[in-house]
Amino acid sequence: MPRKELLRALLPIALEAGEAVLRVYRSDFTHEVKDDFSPLTRADTDSQDVIQRGLSSLSDFDFPLLSEEADAPDFATRSAWSRYWLVDPLDGTREFVNRNGEFTINIALVESGEPVLGVVYAPELAKLYFGARGVGAWCVDKAEAVAALQTGSDPFDATCKCAPRLETSPYIVVGSRSHRSETFENYLEEIGRGRGAIETLGVGSSLKFCMVAQGAANEYPRFGPTMEWDTAAGDAIVRAVGGCVLDANTREPLCYNKAELRNPSFICFGEKAAAKRA
Repeated sequence: MPRKELLRALLPIALEAGEAVLRVYRSDFTHEVKDDFSPLTRADTDSQDVIQRGLSSLSDFDFPLLSEEADAPDFATRSAWSRYWLVDPLDGTREFVNRNGEFTINIALVESGEPVLGVVYAPELAKLYFGARGVGAWCVDKAEAVAALQTGSDPFDATCKCAPRLETSPYIVVGSRSHRSETFENYLEEIGRGRGAIETLGVGSSLKFCMVAQGAANEYPRFGPTMEWDTAAGDAIVRAVGGCVLDANTREPLCYNKAELRNPSFICFGEKAAAKRA
């Protein structure tokens, strides 16, 4: 199945997971705290169930699944995977608990350590992003267009093609709403010396990658902790428009299915040329 058709098959799964998440979001929900002190809600597990069931129904794509809400196989097992699904059923659970709407459902396909296809859906904001290597990336950002998709309209007829931001004045940097650090502030000061006016935006979840892919920001630096499932879908969408997500120290693209699933600090650029200039 061509990647564009695979995207078409994945979108109903993401939309159904979004419905499951919103049922909890619009209720009087409670949350637990996991061992890493991150919150967990019934929305996380309900979305996980929908995605796992949906992916298993894609008979030609019965790949292993790695998800935040399931125990990860040991590296000896994972290292044999040439392709696998990498999922965060609810990215931005803090945003979910705080009810600001900036949470997403992330589904990525990883091949040989590279995210080659991604879907990011923010159901409360009615924003849906999807893309794949070799075919580009698209965005649906109107509630009526998302509703039309749920009734069977062609996603490629109701969407805008994503393209990176080429303008550099002001230079727009998007960062985490809840993890803004001293290192981030120092980085802004450093790049500001060479670029002049810097405009910063604070946004939750993987929406930051999508803003870079869509052209709403020039770059997204992240110096706080993230896991591979936090970044893979957004990373795939950025790569689909010709951007890159680079290790902040080595300036090599992020690699997936490592023995340690934690990401290094990274910087996401909307175009590779911008990364070379940075």
